Amino acid sequence: MKFTLSWLKEHLDTDLSLAALADAMTMAGLEIEEIENPAEKLEDFSVAYVKDCKPHPDADRLRVCTVQTKDGEKTIVCGAPNARAGMWAIYAPLGTYIPGLDFSLDKTPRKIRGIESHGMLCSTKEIGAGEDHEGIADLKGEYQVGTPAAEALGMGDPVIDFEVTPNRADWLGVQGIARDLAAAGLGTLETGMVSPVKGTHECPIRIETEWPEACPVFAGRVIRGVKNGPSPDWLQQRLKAIGLRPINALVDITNYISYDRARPLHVYDVAKIGKTIRARKGRGEADRFEALDGREYVPAGHHCVIADEERCLGLGGVMGGEYSGCTDETTDVFVESAWFDPAITRITGRETGIDSDAKYRFERGVDPGFVVDGLELATRMIMTICGGEPSDVFKAGEIPAGPDPIDFDPSRVKRLLGIELEHERIVDILDRLGFEVDAKSTPWRVQPPSWRRDCTQGADLIEEIARIEGYDTLPTTPFRRPEGERFEAPATERQIRVRHARRAVALRGYQEAITWSFCHHDEAGLFGGAGEGLQLANPISSELDVMRPSALVHLLTSVQKSADKGLEDARYFEAGPIYLDDSPTGQKTVVAGVRRVIAPRDWRGGTAPDALDVKADAIAALEAAGAPVDNLQAAPGARDWWHPGRSGVLRLGPKMVLAEFGEIHPGVLKALDIEGRVLAFEVFLDAIPSAKKKALKTRPEFKAPDLMPLRRDFAFLLSTDTPADELLRAVKGADKALISEVRLFDRYEGPGVGEGQVSLAVEVVLQPTDKTLTDKEIEAVSDKVVKAAEKAGAKLRG
Repeated sequence: MKFTLSWLKEHLDTDLSLAALADAMTMAGLEIEEIENPAEKLEDFSVAYVKDCKPHPDADRLRVCTVQTKDGEKTIVCGAPNARAGMWAIYAPLGTYIPGLDFSLDKTPRKIRGIESHGMLCSTKEIGAGEDHEGIADLKGEYQVGTPAAEALGMGDPVIDFEVTPNRADWLGVQGIARDLAAAGLGTLETGMVSPVKGTHECPIRIETEWPEACPVFAGRVIRGVKNGPSPDWLQQRLKAIGLRPINALVDITNYISYDRARPLHVYDVAKIGKTIRARKGRGEADRFEALDGREYVPAGHHCVIADEERCLGLGGVMGGEYSGCTDETTDVFVESAWFDPAITRITGRETGIDSDAKYRFERGVDPGFVVDGLELATRMIMTICGGEPSDVFKAGEIPAGPDPIDFDPSRVKRLLGIELEHERIVDILDRLGFEVDAKSTPWRVQPPSWRRDCTQGADLIEEIARIEGYDTLPTTPFRRPEGERFEAPATERQIRVRHARRAVALRGYQEAITWSFCHHDEAGLFGGAGEGLQLANPISSELDVMRPSALVHLLTSVQKSADKGLEDARYFEAGPIYLDDSPTGQKTVVAGVRRVIAPRDWRGGTAPDALDVKADAIAALEAAGAPVDNLQAAPGARDWWHPGRSGVLRLGPKMVLAEFGEIHPGVLKALDIEGRVLAFEVFLDAIPSAKKKALKTRPEFKAPDLMPLRRDFAFLLSTDTPADELLRAVKGADKALISEVRLFDRYEGPGVGEGQVSLAVEVVLQPTDKTLTDKEIEAVSDKVVKAAEKAGAKLRG
């Protein structure tokens, strides 16, 4: 929402400076996004008088100007064709930055064809104050030399842009902002009651509301004999300042009132419409029409349209049609002021793709109590600017009932805010905001105004009291730490796991991505389907209609999009939620990563990554998250979206799956339009068992061993159906005191090995701590290794 400072002061009598006003708005809860002050941007430019202008002796297209400036009389060489003696122009002194040309003038005079030039005469485009660049700015009127350029161009008015929260539709009008600032004690609200305009004849156009749920009240009147054309300069400048393009007086008036009072209106050319205007449901192709944005739309049956007897004239509360619009030839107009249901307006705008100022306001809830007053205000402005004779007001339907009254206990202000306020002060704040307070009843009876339908309970009123009294007045009382209790880290165990796992995966060459927690139901079906209750009733897009069952959905498509743009070996990971059902335990936290199967291009050669690479990535994430990785079992059993022969799971025991890894099924890739082969992993952080709390938080002192480790190699025969991991874990557990590491370094099948068997060679590292091992002790450990392997179903080869 944008408005100028002078516009605000038409409603608010205040002498606050711009900076003070901005601070006060922030403290009153109006979040300012930007303040654009043209006077500051143009402070280096000023008005100058061209005393003399002669042709340059050595250049046909240049002129030598003698200019009276704020810095004295200067000689300036100018190439503008309209430069002449006796004109008022805009002067830029030496060293000034010229924004329209993106360069700075030299700080010393520059010779142009032998004559020194002491500055520059500028066009409005060159100083960033307009689009005119056919010549230097030719200011009309009389000025004092040195007058700021912003003042001469009528651009000295600062523009304030602030964020409007969805519940405060009244802030979409300058009057509503002024009302809140006046309530906060920043000035006096100047806006009075709207006086009605007496009609001179009966309204010749009848109004009907055939769909009261969408349009419960519809008011309008005809104004005859108007003279349309350009709107006055003050109105054009005000609209231009907030980024609106002036069109003609009638349209500009409705745009002005929309921003001034948060009351959208629409004006029809009476010569182009029928004798009856009605709000009704859309009729599909029969209602196809061209809107003011130049596009054609087909209203659906659940869209509200405004129509006459023959055609659709526009979408109610969203946008009018081109056919019935006003032009300079328009003499009789019909002014519409209606109230449209926010939900129906929002659906219409989303489905048609229209995002107009009217739709933006109606979907947030325009004040229903200002329907007729808005029409009267527009009538008076039209008569003042365009002339004409108004008819009586024709109103169909009934204004929706106002907000329900609220039972309010003033003692809750102290309990919830911690500040002591007199009852008179509470009443004064609510009264300034437009609330009617009956303080004689117990509890108080508070009636919200028609423009504050967001206030439904006592807590809403207390929030308003805190905002107007000032958040800076709220007491700050730190929580006392209980004596004798140790301070615990504020992060939860899950948050710590996520943080550590993210770092571990990033260190392995993956880039973090943040993707939607929603996906299309067809995509969800590829990964087990959306669980019960996870279909979105009001999705932000038709392509994001269910909660995602896996974090791999968007990571896979992101890899393909990167490949399409030339990044072949993209590696992405995400730490975020997945959704299995709508129960309290249905949301899980995962860390997932994807990468393409692409061999590195290197003169030394290289192999393409495979399932074992993403298995290592998953183990790294699990280890960082605190999982007991030494006890993990790698086994087949990954779900249907994984390649059945190139994937697996990491688990603790037969049922506790901590991760899935491997290659994505080709059928899934084809359904997602992904080319080539893709590897992935998904780690389920919630499945990691909680670590036991240790008595000490600090790690024990690290002591490097003084003795060299010993390495012994063993070759075992075992069934091809037995996972190698079972053998490795059995060997490592043979002597936990001496065996520090077990590594598989060879696998052999073929002659010399029985059918259905495989030979696995492992290296066992023995790390003595207090003395060198004797041959007898080494043999004893070797015997333990062999026996442990035999228990796992292996036999020493030999």
